[in-house]
Amino acid sequence: MIEQCSLFVPLSEEQSLHLRYIAQTGSKGPAVFFMHGAVENGKIFYTQSNKGLAPFLASQGYRCYVADLRGRGQSLPAISAHSQYGQTESILEDIPAMLAHIEQHSGEFPRFWVAHSWGGVLMNSYFARFPSQVEKVDACVYFGSKRSLHNNHISKFFQANLIWYGLAPLYAKKHGYLPSKALKWGSDDETRKSHRQGMEWAKRKPWIDSDDGFDYAATLKNMRLPATLHIAGVKDKALAQPIDIKKFMEESGEGIQQLKLYGRKHGHQYDYGHIDMLTHKHAVQDQFKDLLDWFARYSRH
Repeated sequence: MIEQCSLFVPLSEEQSLHLRYIAQTGSKGPAVFFMHGAVENGKIFYTQSNKGLAPFLASQGYRCYVADLRGRGQSLPAISAHSQYGQTESILEDIPAMLAHIEQHSGEFPRFWVAHSWGGVLMNSYFARFPSQVEKVDACVYFGSKRSLHNNHISKFFQANLIWYGLAPLYAKKHGYLPSKALKWGSDDETRKSHRQGMEWAKRKPWIDSDDGFDYAATLKNMRLPATLHIAGVKDKALAQPIDIKKFMEESGEGIQQLKLYGRKHGHQYDYGHIDMLTHKHAVQDQFKDLLDWFARYSRH
């Protein structure tokens, strides 16, 4: 039987982070850490009725810990005009606090990591900041993760150039944060700082932290990150085309990386896009199955 419960990680007197724990009753299987992307939260990986990738992995014996970054999902308090944090805090504070809590709760550092979209950038940024942790992770699987946008598809110009670079800063300035949920641009809101920092990197600016000048690209250049499978959907035209993912792979060190494209012409059951690569019913037979094989291939235990 698969059970779900909420774990809360105290970050300060005012802030707590939410982790959704999904596992079979009494499971002692490997721990998996999940990270969502921008204007999203952890619900991209699960429903309360046990649909989605995390419940699927739980059914295979894994213990799943799905993150909600600060202010997102069930993390408290929700993002508002008073929220001054951004992705630097996600990398340096939120992720380390979650990992420490997972290690305490499960008895082990999570050996397998899964990300959607911008979550893969945050995970690799964490590896750059905390290189001693890399060897603890066996394998990663990133769904539609890219750092900078290199494709020239018309939908990219609409979603990125017009909305993300053009309208979003205006809304963020007006409200003090980006109300992307109310605008129906995503499942959750973004702070003004996290939008600004993410926008700079997406624009092909150097992979450098705007807070302290840390150079992620230079740090990762000679590092070997955990074996990473990159998943792309044939209908993901705006946000993570193969050209975008390959550029991200090129700046993510010297480790094993593989890109697989999912769609009918590649022998799969559906032409996947940026969101339904994680939510479509056929994903179980396609990319979820390949994720299981990837974890099994690179498991060191």
